[in-house]
Amino acid sequence: ELQLLRFQLARKRLKALGQWILALIRYVNENIIYGDYLITTVVGSFGIDLKEPETLGEKIKSSIGLYDPYKIAIEEAVKLQLDCGIDIIGDGQPRGDMVGSFVKHIPGFSYEMNSSVIVSKIRAPQVDIMIKDLKFALNVLKREIKDRNMSEDEASKKGVKLMLTGPSTIVHSSRLESFYKERNPAIIDCAYALRREVESAEKAGAKYVQIDEPFLSTGMVDLKVAKEAIGILTDGIEMPMGMHVCGNLDGCFKEIAKFPIDILDCEFAGNNVNIGILESNADLLKGKKLGFGCVDSAVNAVDDKDEVKALVERGIAAVGKENMLLDPDCGLRKVDIPIAKEKLRILSDLAKEFN
Repeated sequence: ELQLLRFQLARKRLKALGQWILALIRYVNENIIYGDYLITTVVGSFGIDLKEPETLGEKIKSSIGLYDPYKIAIEEAVKLQLDCGIDIIGDGQPRGDMVGSFVKHIPGFSYEMNSSVIVSKIRAPQVDIMIKDLKFALNVLKREIKDRNMSEDEASKKGVKLMLTGPSTIVHSSRLESFYKERNPAIIDCAYALRREVESAEKAGAKYVQIDEPFLSTGMVDLKVAKEAIGILTDGIEMPMGMHVCGNLDGCFKEIAKFPIDILDCEFAGNNVNIGILESNADLLKGKKLGFGCVDSAVNAVDDKDEVKALVERGIAAVGKENMLLDPDCGLRKVDIPIAKEKLRILSDLAKEFN
């Protein structure tokens, strides 16, 4: 009985320690993300090609299954973003298709010939999906902070976020085959299946999670169901939670601004309608941060810095710089790497100027 009591006491202490650590992580993240200055981030992918083994050492590793081209791509992406002065970075999403990367690991989906099919009830995976890549990116970041001799203040602004394809986008990108008669129940089941990934990202020390939901602006999605699904992912999570929605916001902004998230990320450079929608409805974002896409990810050319600055100034006038994160409209996979670097440097330079 004494040993049992000691065990129970130790377990309570460990639980309390875990809660304290999570609270500390949230405090640090909130002070970075919710500071009174502009910070920079990215939205998604880069056009970094997977490299075949070249050196003798790499070829030996490949022959015994130890060569990992994805880790090499992630490390390159982390260094690229740091070189450009980005604060909150991603892993570069080297594993390709934003839907396939997840559904390949979620029971209930089949993925063949670059096509996702829902073949049975969607259930939670038994293993993490992208968390190993997140942890590897975090380790690269820690090493780079040390190797680059970053100041304590500069290092405190750095972090890695997880990009998570949202349940509405996954389900609307998939064909229904037999189990589900309509998409809405599948979206809710998919949200529960993805919940593990969010919890694991929080435990791993992610700065925040960005839920990618480009389908919300298409008019194809029941926004009430989409909101419920996002709530399943964010409820009870201590770290900040964000959602990225690209496209024309005219038919959805008033609704998505009410979603249970901390950061709403949208495109404003490649879609000249959205800035007016923001200016007319900025009050709906009270209590939230705005991810402000201000360089065009769809154009393989360097943006005009003066035009980007003018756009950012309109964003600041609408919501305040303390409520903004500067980023590209979307992922930069289709943009040549030298041009992608210049786009990111524009963000970094403007953040420094406005700060």
